[in-house]
Amino acid sequence: MSVRRSPLPSAAAVLTTALALTLTACGDPDAPAGAKAQAPQAGCIKDFDPGTDYFPVKSQVKHAKNFTLRYEKSYQVLTVKEPYPKGRPESYVLVKCGAPKPELTGALAKAQQITVPVKSLYSASTTHLPLLTETGTLDVLTGVASKANISSAEVIERVEEGKVTEYAKDRAINAETVIGEQPDVLMTQGTDDPQYPKLRQAGIAVVANAEWLEPSPLGRAEWVKAMAALTGAEKRADELFDTVEADYREVAEKAAKVSEPVQVLPGTMYQGTWYMPAGGSYAARLIKDAGGTYPWSGKGGSGNLQLNFEAVYAKGGDAPVWLADQRWKSTADAVKADNRYGKLTAVSDGEVWTNTKALGPGGGNEYYERGVLRPDLVLADLFALLHPEQAKGHTFAFYRQVPKA
Repeated sequence: MSVRRSPLPSAAAVLTTALALTLTACGDPDAPAGAKAQAPQAGCIKDFDPGTDYFPVKSQVKHAKNFTLRYEKSYQVLTVKEPYPKGRPESYVLVKCGAPKPELTGALAKAQQITVPVKSLYSASTTHLPLLTETGTLDVLTGVASKANISSAEVIERVEEGKVTEYAKDRAINAETVIGEQPDVLMTQGTDDPQYPKLRQAGIAVVANAEWLEPSPLGRAEWVKAMAALTGAEKRADELFDTVEADYREVAEKAAKVSEPVQVLPGTMYQGTWYMPAGGSYAARLIKDAGGTYPWSGKGGSGNLQLNFEAVYAKGGDAPVWLADQRWKSTADAVKADNRYGKLTAVSDGEVWTNTKALGPGGGNEYYERGVLRPDLVLADLFALLHPEQAKGHTFAFYRQVPKA
């Protein structure tokens, strides 16, 4: 939902003298953001010392509830509490390149051990891509499920140049393709798949990314730290997230001072059902933090409520602002999609906004790709459309107003 509000600070590659004596330079994962990204081979241990702490930068997880990071001297433990809905926790042991693999017992005895920084990564979701592009580690990407929904021109170009493989063009994983390429890691989209055991048996680490199960915007964005644990870009990821967090809070604090929240209507119909965000959901938090409200904001749960049009119209049909998610060129398109939409106040006398301003060359939507990492920009968009008098001159990143027919 937004556009860059303030420039992100570039990260200086800072290593202590003592650490420099024990590491060999193979490229720098904490190089400035403007530098040409290199495959993150940096930081391999040259002469292993069991008494040395090889993680001078340690990420602290503050908002995310679905993953944890624990540091030992030569390895980290990344634990995803719910790798997919109702899935059991999974832990991954991330061993610094050049260190011996630890002999572990108990719950970690059978955990996947992965050498980091990884050299090649397959991504199952477009939401992973900004975690690489915005930390300067895109060169590690060697596979995507399909380029069809990608909005990043940079990533699309790498696919077309043959640097990145499509391994699930028809939504089904081609296990033979993945096994043949032998990536270090395949990162999931927070769902289970019957092919994953086969890939693990072939020696490919399958690491869950279930950021979509996080109910808070900052919690989802903080998964950049989980990706950085794999790519070695912890310093840059921390600085990026600190900026996102600060900018998000700045807008939320401004919205908290509005005299009265603006009534909005979120969502649209799909196959006869209106999917309304529950009060504890990601979308509900964004609306509240932007100075908005809606009739179902008090309903518990972090998912969606399934309602019919009549129920939505009865309680929310008079909202002056409708937050939709369709690629309508005008309100006439909305009415054509379902003539009942014409009864909504936002269509006849108010404003209709849709999160389709930034579309990629293949039709991918940046709102669903980059917006997850940048909730500060999403919130800035929402605040500006709800309170335009307090956000004059705002440049929208993801939202655009649908013209009247």
